Amino acid sequence: MFAVTTIICASALSASPAPQFKPSRSDEDINAVGHRTIGKNTNFYSPDKEKEIGKALAQEVERFSKLLNDPVVTEYVNRIGQTIAQNSDARYPIVIRVIDSDIVNAFTLPAGYLYINKGLVLQTEGEAELAGVLARGIAHTALRHATRQATEGSVLQLSSIPVMIFTPNSMADYAMFEGLNLAIPLSTLKLRRDTEREADFFGLEYLYKAGYDPECLPRFLERMSLHSPTGKNIPKAFDLFPPVSERLEAMNKEIAKILPHRDGAIVSTSEFQIIKARLLASPPNAPSDPPVNQPKPILRKPGDHPTPEPPSPTPNCE
Repeated sequence: MFAVTTIICASALSASPAPQFKPSRSDEDINAVGHRTIGKNTNFYSPDKEKEIGKALAQEVERFSKLLNDPVVTEYVNRIGQTIAQNSDARYPIVIRVIDSDIVNAFTLPAGYLYINKGLVLQTEGEAELAGVLARGIAHTALRHATRQATEGSVLQLSSIPVMIFTPNSMADYAMFEGLNLAIPLSTLKLRRDTEREADFFGLEYLYKAGYDPECLPRFLERMSLHSPTGKNIPKAFDLFPPVSERLEAMNKEIAKILPHRDGAIVSTSEFQIIKARLLASPPNAPSDPPVNQPKPILRKPGDHPTPEPPSPTPNCE
């Protein structure tokens, strides 16, 4: 898929992977979102260099991928993503593109370039699930995961930098990026799994902060894992993602501990159903179709998927 062959030399003496992610008090303060610096691990790439790398990779993706030619759908997905970005710690402008592919996949490149396949959008059952996928990608951006992995690994090709937002648990899925060296050191894979734990944690915060029901993200992850035929024979040490059961447990603990239940949380909207029906139909002939009116959201009702009501976190000035 990628024709880029430039090599990123991180360090002759590669750093050891950080220990498994454990959130700090600031990380757990939902009121601190947007007013803190996260992802402060060693990074050999300046923000300007990361932008340069991200732009080059985005150009390669768009050379070899067919982007969805439907401004109504792309505007809708982008609008959700920008709402999440405004309620995140990301320091890069977020650029979102929809790829016209039925493969269930999404990934993010350095410096805020997010790509989501039409096939993944169609697998979501509500706007909050779609927002959750985008929130994980924006978390990867805020944490600068791509260049952090390049720094803490030994040598990576640019074509191996894309960080998955959501794919089945399979090494084979990651190999869709042409030129990827599958002989990835175990220490690099361990680091990679830890970045996924971070993306789960902060993605849930961003989803919640933007007004969505955070329970929709683990629900989507669990449903998708049940339908994934791949990755079941991959040894744990070689997997790119932590076990789904471990991720679900961590997400549910986070929701119960620091994301207080709200009856007004958005689960979906009627606009989402219109967009999904549009994707299922034949490709629109008129790319200049007017934008869909934004109807009222469908809110979570009392008693729907109840979450234990924890004490509110210590408030922080916003």
